[in-house]
Formats: sequence, C-alpha cells, structure tokens
Amino acid sequence: MNIPFLVFIFVQLLASSHASSYHSRPVASGHHHVKINEQPLSEIAIHEAVLALHENATVKASPYVLGLKGEDTEWVNIEVDHPEPSADDWVAVFSPAKFNGSTCTYDDYTRIQSPYICSSPIKFMFANYSNPKYTRTGKSSLKLQIINQRADFSFALFSGGLSKPRLIAVSNAITFANPKAPLYPRLAHGKLWDEMTVTWSSGYSIDEAVPFVEFGMKGQVRSRSPAGTLTFTQNSMCGGAARGVGWRDPGFIHTSFLKNLWPNMAYTYRMGHLLKSGTYVWSKMYSFKASPYPGQDSLQRVIIFGDMGKGERDGANAYSNKHPGALNTTDTLIKDLDNFDIVLHIGDMSYANGYISQWDQFLAQMEPITSKVPYMVASGNHERDWPNSGSFYDTDDSGGECGVPAETLFYVPAENRAKFWYSTDYGMFHFCVADTEHDWRIGTEQYAFIEKCLASANRHKQPWLIFAAHRVLGYSSNEWYGLEGSFEEPMGREHLQPLWQKYKVDVAFFGHVHHYERVCPIYQNQCVNDEKNHYSGTVNGTIHVVAGGGGSHLSDYTEIDMVWSIYKDRDFGFVKLTAFNQSSLLMEYKKSSDGEVYDSFTITREYRDVLACVHDGCEATTLAT
Repeated sequence: MNIPFLVFIFVQLLASSHASSYHSRPVASGHHHVKINEQPLSEIAIHEAVLALHENATVKASPYVLGLKGEDTEWVNIEVDHPEPSADDWVAVFSPAKFNGSTCTYDDYTRIQSPYICSSPIKFMFANYSNPKYTRTGKSSLKLQIINQRADFSFALFSGGLSKPRLIAVSNAITFANPKAPLYPRLAHGKLWDEMTVTWSSGYSIDEAVPFVEFGMKGQVRSRSPAGTLTFTQNSMCGGAARGVGWRDPGFIHTSFLKNLWPNMAYTYRMGHLLKSGTYVWSKMYSFKASPYPGQDSLQRVIIFGDMGKGERDGANAYSNKHPGALNTTDTLIKDLDNFDIVLHIGDMSYANGYISQWDQFLAQMEPITSKVPYMVASGNHERDWPNSGSFYDTDDSGGECGVPAETLFYVPAENRAKFWYSTDYGMFHFCVADTEHDWRIGTEQYAFIEKCLASANRHKQPWLIFAAHRVLGYSSNEWYGLEGSFEEPMGREHLQPLWQKYKVDVAFFGHVHHYERVCPIYQNQCVNDEKNHYSGTVNGTIHVVAGGGGSHLSDYTEIDMVWSIYKDRDFGFVKLTAFNQSSLLMEYKKSSDGEVYDSFTITREYRDVLACVHDGCEATTLAT
C-alpha cells in the first residue's frame, strides 16, 4: 500500500464536530469530592494527532468479512509490523473505516492538523499487549473483539502514546456481512401489566424497511407487532465529547409493544425488517416469560444494582481500571438467568460519558440478560447531568449526553421519558422508580409523582412496596457523604422520608455509591426495630440498601461508625429480592466474584401488619360511629 493512498484513507477517517470542548473540563465521577476519569477514550488526545506514516510499517486485519453465520460479535486478528517500535505504540479501532474529513468543524483551528482526525476511536489496545518483546521485534499479533456497530472498521497504528498520537500506518477495512442487522434487544414492561416492549438497534431507516417483532407462545401460531422508530443526532447532544470527538451515529432504535400477553407464559420472538424489495431481514430467535398478573401469589425474583459500566473481554481500553467488576457482575447474572425474573438497574449504566460508540458495546455486553427478562433502568448522573441543561445537579458527568442516549436506547413506562420517573408492577411487587437527576423536593412535579405512586399500591395484592433511585436519598455511611456531614444526598430524606413512612415502603434501594450497605428499618435517624436479620409483624420503618457495586471502581466508607449501619461490603455485587408469597420476602446480597450470599434478611408478616398504625404513618379516624 503506498503512502499517498494511506494519507487519502486516513484524511477521510472519521468526522464529527465541535471537539473544542474536548479535554476542557475533567470528566466527573458524580461524587462530590472525588473526580475520577470514568472513560478511557477521553484520555486520547485525538485532535493532537499528526501524520507520520512509515513506508515499511503495516497493519493487517482479518478476516475481511465478519458475521457470515449471523454472529453479532467476532474476534479479529491484527498483525502489526513496525520497523521503529516503542513501548507507547497503540492500535486504534475506527468505525466507520473511511469518513469524509471535510465535515470536521472546530471552534479552535489551531488545535488540528493533518490528518484531520476529529472522531475518537471506538476502542484501543497497546501494541505490546500480547507481545512483551514488541519493542525489540516490532511485530505483534493482537486479538480484538469487534461487535456489529452498523459500519465498517479499520485499525490504525499510532506512536507517541495517547497524549501525542503520531499516525504510523492504517489497515485494510473489514465489515460485518450485514452491518445494518437488527441487534441487542432490550425487554421492558409497557404501561400495562400484560404488555412487554422490545427495543432494538439497527441500521435501517423507516425509508428502507418496515420494523416489527414476530412473537408467539411456544408451539403456537405467531403474530406480528409493528414497531416505532427513533434516533438522535449530534445536534441533540448538549456539549462536551458527545457533541465533539465522542459523537458516533447511533443508527435507528425501534420499539414494539407486545400486547395482551398471557400471564406466566413462555414466548419466543425475533425482530424483523421488511425491505422495499419484499425480502425480510431477521434477528436471532429469543424468548421471555410474560409477567404475572398483579397480585398473583407465586415465586417472584428481582435483581437490583447500580453503577455497572462495561468491560472488554479482549483487554482493550484499560477498562479494568475503570469498571473492574462489570464483566464479573454480568457473567454471574448470565449464569443464574433461570433464577430471576426481572432486573432493576438503578442508574449509571454504560459510563459512555459522551463517547456514543460505548452504548452499543454496553448493549452487546448485557444482551444475554436484556433479551430474556425485563430490564428496567433508572437515570443516573452519568446519563443525565450537564451544566445548564435542566439537570438538578450542574455537573458535567454525562459528557454532554444530557440523558438523550439513555432515554432513547431504553424504553421505560414513564409519561415523559425525558423525566425518568415511573411506576411498574411485577406480581406482588410495586416499584416506584425516581429520577434523582431532576428535583424531587416537596412541591415539585416529581414529588407529586412519588406520592401518587406510593399511594397507588394495593397492599393486599401487592404487599411488597419498593422505592428505587440512583443517588442515595436515604442513608449512607459513604466517605464523601460523611465529609459533608449529611450521610445522604443533601435534601433527600428531609423531603421524602415522611412519604416512605406514611406509605410504609418496605425497602428503598440506591446506587451512586460504589459498594454495598444495609441500614436498619429507620425513621428520622432512629432504628425503629432491634432485629437485624428476621423482621416479623409490623416493621415500623423503611429498610435502606445501597447497591452501587455493579462494576465501577469502588467507594470508601466514612471512618465514623454509624449506629444505623447493619452490614457493609466494599466489593462488587448485587441484590436479589425473592417474594415467596404475600407474607414472606427474602433479600440477599451476593458478591459478583462467586455469586454467594454474604448478607440477607427476611420479612414475615400479614396484611393487618401493613395496615397497622406506625409513627407518622396512621390513617385518620373519627369518633363518629
């Protein structure tokens, strides 16, 4: 391959806009005192790249065509040969492989030069990752896992490390057999109990193909359900990497509403696109179990965690330093898929932080789970927060996404998906999911929703009332909350605790703090029950659980020993709730490393115990007879 052709390819690699905001502010962790860079791609100063092509350096990628048997994930072999190797050489994965560089626009033209790269790679790996002798031999064989992301791929060798990249060589392009294929289904409850939504991603616009889902009970005649199509553009990002170097076209996001499902029945489904030519493009076949009728007395199991992030099975991107528990949690849940019915991921999902390509990679990581059980999500600071964008916290934690990718890629049964609060039912459970990135205080729209949601639970049919939100609105002995002296998100329990008490919320779950902690049944800073593990009769207060150990770097505890803290574990893990019947609930905390139970409690009670008067939770009575 000659030098002019290499220059031509690379000048055409990748376009985006407004990268000037890139590196202008630290990527926040969402924690009040600690700033940790959550996104490895943000460490690449791609706008600083200079052209330094070496006529004898080569990068070769194989196979040329991926997914010939319908696979959506493939291993790619990269052969690097560089006559002048160094320890900071690295290989970047770009997609699309060729892009029109003329659309690059920058506010600060002094920061960009040939080869005019203005989009971040979608992943990277150091050239010596698999060959410690690389600096002597100049040869390295890398294995990278590539997922179908609706475009072709090329691989570029850089020297100079991540901060001063010098382009040495570019590979051939490779592609999936069908880059536009329907992929990564996410199940979620609709607004009705007998409705399941299927949301997926593809490269097909509504002008090219009609999207739908074909589904039916196992062994029965299948029917088709139409799908709506959404997308989002660079102009709908609020700033930062999302509007600049991190932008990548998300393709099209389709949602179909499967209605009138029979309770508890097993269904199979596949996503389809009817092309203008009359031919069909199909996804793989998937299955799910329809939700139980609200109040149905049967075994029902819920997984709850927050703050996961993503990992790379090929070792790329140094993600192990950022979200070291993400793959462990994912894999432990996949192994146990037959033993839970629904997942609640309470915020901080992908930590894409404005690097839009990472959302696809998170969806691919979670697909074995999201395609089989309803995957209900909440909004966290890394999904929503951006200055002057209407978020309650004026931080830059979303990298400029300001909630748009999360609310488009995931369906939630909210009245307005930009306001990420909603209620949903699963059998004997009634969930009220709040959005901590919008104001929840007394007098706000969200406060009214929370009260209405809690009040609407029929505790005879749905005895287990669960509140869930991202930031800790209740109690936490996390280090930075301790430094603030609040041991919570300021103004959290001051405004919401009276509601939890009045409506007798059983458990309140939170993320944001990256560890596990269980608090006694509590009201106004006082434990209202002396029991530690087996609660019976009237519990008198709400149990608070922090379950933010889904995978991102761990958080520390305050050195102060809080009297209300029953169990702490600074490790990766998740919570499992099991309702055996109307009167018996089990909560278990499991570590991601081994799936074993490290903390648990039970609640055993009857309907009259829920009705009983508790402090600040009594129905009014009259002397009239």
